[in-house]
Amino acid sequence: MKNQMTLLGGAALGAMVVACFAAPADAKTVKHKARPRPAASAQSEEIRELRKQVQALTDRLNAQESAQQQTQAQAQQAQVQAQAAATQVQQVQAQADASIKTIPTQVSSAVSALPKAKPSWADNTSVSGRMFYNLSNVEQKSDGKKVAPSGFGLDVKRFYIGVDHKFNDVFSANVTTDFNYIAADGETQLFIKKAYLQAKLSDALVVRVGSADLPWVPFVEDLYGYRYVENVLIDRTKFGTSADWGVHASGKFFDGHLNYALSVVDGAGYKAPLRSKGMDVEGRVNLKFDNVVLAVGGYTGKLGKDTQGALTYHTAERFDALAAYTTNKFRVGAEYFSASDWNNVTTAAADKSEGYGVFGSYNFTDQIGVFGRYDWVKPKKDQASSLKDDYFNIGASYSPYKNVDFSLVYKRDSVDNGTVSTSNGAIGGVNKGTYDEIGVFGQLRY
Repeated sequence: MKNQMTLLGGAALGAMVVACFAAPADAKTVKHKARPRPAASAQSEEIRELRKQVQALTDRLNAQESAQQQTQAQAQQAQVQAQAAATQVQQVQAQADASIKTIPTQVSSAVSALPKAKPSWADNTSVSGRMFYNLSNVEQKSDGKKVAPSGFGLDVKRFYIGVDHKFNDVFSANVTTDFNYIAADGETQLFIKKAYLQAKLSDALVVRVGSADLPWVPFVEDLYGYRYVENVLIDRTKFGTSADWGVHASGKFFDGHLNYALSVVDGAGYKAPLRSKGMDVEGRVNLKFDNVVLAVGGYTGKLGKDTQGALTYHTAERFDALAAYTTNKFRVGAEYFSASDWNNVTTAAADKSEGYGVFGSYNFTDQIGVFGRYDWVKPKKDQASSLKDDYFNIGASYSPYKNVDFSLVYKRDSVDNGTVSTSNGAIGGVNKGTYDEIGVFGQLRY
């Protein structure tokens, strides 16, 4: 750059010299009064002046180039320093990350070194609850006349409070109370529904000793899904119950595709623990493939009526069958039972009973759904062949929160040619009896 500026300055100086020498030849002669200055001396002065200007310009350009080079050197030095700083930051960050990763280990070691607190029973204990309630209007008639419990009222049909405690991976215990208040009865009742010690020896064998769920009714309740609206078929018509005192075994095989449950019990239900001459047996086997469930079960025994000094004539027996298809969106199922001498254990005359039920539901969303059910029962096929019970319910459900359900329900029970004992009381008459109920039914779980 410096050499280029020097050549440029020399060229400019030469051009100016030529111009100075050429100018007098073209100019006209001018006469001056003053004494003329020698031409060679004037030209020399101009050349010197031009050289000074060129030199000044050259010096200025050289100074600017030097300053630029210095700036570039400073910039390069700053870049080197920045890279060094970035490398140092990365090293510090890596050290910090390594230190952070060791914190959980250090904390765990410190916690392990602390004196261990004495385990409390509450650490492995849980409390749960479930309530069935309804605000409804009932109209019950016997042979065309309105009878009790007709009217409007609030019922808390069930309020379960359960306490579960786990001793270890094998042993646990449960106590569940059963409270209810029915406006028609005008009294409050409190029972122990479950009280058992459980030993889970494997998935294939779980043993409970005490009052616990029986194999059939709770199984169907889970598939039905609307127990808070009504008891399932055999529970509603008093041909079975949900729990009893005794020894209970259950298990599953083949990843849960095959399940079984077996109970040896007193036979009088969880409300009446007693001693009798023998024990009753109830069992169930079910298959589950994807969304399909197929089950069969049965019961045999004296229903707790063979106490010391009592006379019994028959053994009560029941056969159960069920087929269901369930998904998160909808469910449909059918249940059948046949029984012999269920209500004739202590009478000489024999009798048979049978019935079936179908149910279905559909969920439009996670919160809104519809459901319906129909039951048909002949409780005394031999002794009163014309006696029959027809029951149905329909409703719409709303679940605003998890474990909180409301349903607007209409249900009707019609009994022809006699009386049938049901979960809604004795319904019937000499010719016909009806039970109509409409209202809001709900459940709360926690």
